[in-house]
Amino acid sequence: MTKNNIAFVLGNGNSRQSISLDSLKENGTIYGCNALYRTFSPHYLISVDSKMVHEINNAGYQQKHSVWTNYKEEYKNLNGFNYFKEAKGWSSGPTALWLASHHMYDTIFMLGFDFIGLDGNINNLYAGTPNYLDTDASETYYENWINQTSTVIKENPQTNYVRVKDNNFVSKKLSSFINYKEEFINTFRERMFDEPI
Repeated sequence: MTKNNIAFVLGNGNSRQSISLDSLKENGTIYGCNALYRTFSPHYLISVDSKMVHEINNAGYQQKHSVWTNYKEEYKNLNGFNYFKEAKGWSSGPTALWLASHHMYDTIFMLGFDFIGLDGNINNLYAGTPNYLDTDASETYYENWINQTSTVIKENPQTNYVRVKDNNFVSKKLSSFINYKEEFINTFRERMFDEPI
């Protein structure tokens, strides 16, 4: 695979914590979500949460980077954002996956799409920080994420999707698609960075 036909869509699940995003950027186009901008600048940042949109605006991040969101009347005085023509009503991760798919890559790797919580608690790298739930908050119901992700994969049969994971969670719905597969982080690291398993 070459750089031009690969994209990485970053959810904010804890599983992607061990991946060097700077190294990842050398291998393809990166789509990220919400608070990722605080420490790393992806090629595209997607945020559909109004509190995060205002945080991003207050930081002025969208003035120098590509940020995508759904238009709301409360944003009418904000400048520099890109707006989706139609709001899908989805979470940021699946929306980012949709945008990457719209840009037509051969393969899209999904990192940090953990779906399930951590021992019953929220699974998010930014838990406990502004505009996020506390670290001891209950895990989020994941079926909506599964359904939204499934819609993207179903609508883009020409694209191969690979969910990179660190747990044994398997979604029967996602696994039913022939253009979808899963691999563990160690396998991914060997593939991308020639790191031994």
